[in-house]
Amino acid sequence: MKKSILLSACAISILSACSHQAPRSGEQQVAPEAPQAQMRLNDQVQLNDQVQLNDLANTLNDRWQLGDEGITWQVQDKHEDHIEMSGEQISAIIYYGSDEQGQLTLKRKLVWPMLRTIPNDTHASLIHDFPLSVSPEIMLGGKPPAKESLARVTIDGTLNLTSQLSDAQGSKVSLSRTLSPSTTGPKMIERLRFTNQGEQTVVLEFKPLNYKVETDADKGVYGRYLIQASSDKAGQYSLAPGSDLELFVTFEAHRANRQAGEAGPGQALTQANVLTPAQELTPAQEISARKDYVAELNQNLRLETPDPVLNKMFEFAKLRSAESIFRTKGGLMHGPGGGRYYAAIWANDQAEYINPFFPFLGDKRGNESAINSFAHFARYMNDEGRAIPSSIIAEGDDYWNGAGDRGDCAMIAYGASRFALAYGDKQQARELLPLIDWCIDFSYKKQTQDGVIASDSDELEGRFPAGEVNLSTNMLTYGALISSAYLNQELGRTELASDYRQRAEALKAAIEAYFGATVQGFDTYQYYLGNDKLRAWIALPLTFGIFDRKQATLDALLSDYLWSPEGIYSEAGNKTFWDRATLYAFRGIFSAQETDTAMRYFKYYSRKRLLGEHVPYAVEAWPEGNQRHLSAESALYARVVTEGIFGMEPTGFNRLKVAPYLPTGWNNMCLRGIRAFNSKVDLCVNRTQAKGDDAYQISVQQPDGKEQKFSWDGKGPVSLSL
Repeated sequence: MKKSILLSACAISILSACSHQAPRSGEQQVAPEAPQAQMRLNDQVQLNDQVQLNDLANTLNDRWQLGDEGITWQVQDKHEDHIEMSGEQISAIIYYGSDEQGQLTLKRKLVWPMLRTIPNDTHASLIHDFPLSVSPEIMLGGKPPAKESLARVTIDGTLNLTSQLSDAQGSKVSLSRTLSPSTTGPKMIERLRFTNQGEQTVVLEFKPLNYKVETDADKGVYGRYLIQASSDKAGQYSLAPGSDLELFVTFEAHRANRQAGEAGPGQALTQANVLTPAQELTPAQEISARKDYVAELNQNLRLETPDPVLNKMFEFAKLRSAESIFRTKGGLMHGPGGGRYYAAIWANDQAEYINPFFPFLGDKRGNESAINSFAHFARYMNDEGRAIPSSIIAEGDDYWNGAGDRGDCAMIAYGASRFALAYGDKQQARELLPLIDWCIDFSYKKQTQDGVIASDSDELEGRFPAGEVNLSTNMLTYGALISSAYLNQELGRTELASDYRQRAEALKAAIEAYFGATVQGFDTYQYYLGNDKLRAWIALPLTFGIFDRKQATLDALLSDYLWSPEGIYSEAGNKTFWDRATLYAFRGIFSAQETDTAMRYFKYYSRKRLLGEHVPYAVEAWPEGNQRHLSAESALYARVVTEGIFGMEPTGFNRLKVAPYLPTGWNNMCLRGIRAFNSKVDLCVNRTQAKGDDAYQISVQQPDGKEQKFSWDGKGPVSLSL
């Protein structure tokens, strides 16, 4: 296994640039600005072995500290950030921080995806901002506190803000706010816990909170909406030294004319899942339900490595991936989020990015949402040669295809075939076959005389040039053919499986002939014909197992043309970055068996996203969206682990390839509770000798006690049957 490659001066310059912190102005300017281009020392530098093994992540200045349950920021300076949390009927984007005087800043932007507004388009979710002023009025010793100083923030699946209240009498009262979305209802809960840390009894007084806003009937698909914030306590309370007092605030919205116990919009098809008034949870129970949900996710697909940052970042990635699923009238729909993308599905975010991951996690709602998304796309198959729309919006009632054919059929065929194999259900796989076959056939109707597949644009929808034929659409078509060949072989359609394999080989050759080129001095790939600037998506051939231009592509990705302290730029010379491209690149570098190089950069990225200035998830992009915590990007992070570090690729309903290369310095790693292939297994790898040739032992253990152990030379993927 090759351990080192040539790295650019930009990669080394991270050592002096990674503590960059951009200034902020205004509450929503909370994510760090894109870093400036690094000074080029020389074109290529051959690092010695000692520097090669240097951990770039340790050069970062962490704002947050890692704990057993989550991450904590001990507040000592001005800083603001935002985080998104979601449940079946609500998403909460919380802006929080400490201002120049050390006071708490807090705004809750709440989104109700099934309370549709007019026009009922992609972005038609009811949204309302609740500033800090929408809180119970607090009196301490008969007067409002002079100051609420933020002291500590903890993220553990909920957001916890601990402040110190100040008054003229010198009382020592702390206030801990815990913010959590309801797991199933259209509400968010904020628990305020007051603790008397002094030696004298203090008197707290709360004035009732009864905040209401009613929207105009002609602006809502379901008429008027009632937006509310209310508290459960009012009056005076004596707080003895060392004692606590809790108060709960509920933020919610519903149809103004809804009758008690009536299902809200988005629930018409799922009445059995609607809570009746007798079943409604108390605010305290809502927070407990959220914590139970987080704990349940943590039990499945557990990463165990010598690096606690990777382990914790993977936990957070699983949560953000799985929580953003909404119970719409069109069934469960996974949504990207970000304040804009809900109750809708996309061919890239859902079909391509996250659906192939859900079987490994084993989350029932995730698998159901994946199956539902493919059913929605299948509604648009036709005999007229029209592309399937890029997005099905408005709870399934409408669609969006404003960027034309983005290669969406390639995305869908790739995602559906990978999902079907990993899900391990023959009947479900058969139901997906017509969609997969139709999408592959559509792609080949776009085949050019050069043997490659044309599309109007790519998943960046014209933000950057893509020509008439782009590398992304072709690599996704190639991936779809590979997985579809395995799928058809499993289902006994051997002739079609053989055809797909032959098409894959022909397309691979056509990709090399059409896209292979020297770009900015690197013998790598042009993203489209005539492209003269390096692009982030040149990593895709590596991700899909094509290594013909491996070394030059690696050098280009990690050169100062593309690599930055924030990840990989979308295009050389442009400071825009999208995490999705960086995460695809990590998968590709791991697949290329450049384990130490991949791990060094992956650990750097993970620590920056988990413990840096904007935490704790992978982000969408910058400057667009101000680094929103879109959900599917976290799934791509998780797939770096499952498909990159462990090299898992489904090849049958109970078969897979694995390539769990251990980086230098690691003697073992495990991925426990893998739920794919209609099973539950632990996959572990151990180094069996410290010196000389690499030698490993792979073990696969199942709940029934069945265990497989075998030696592996680490020279290529190995096939497993469960």
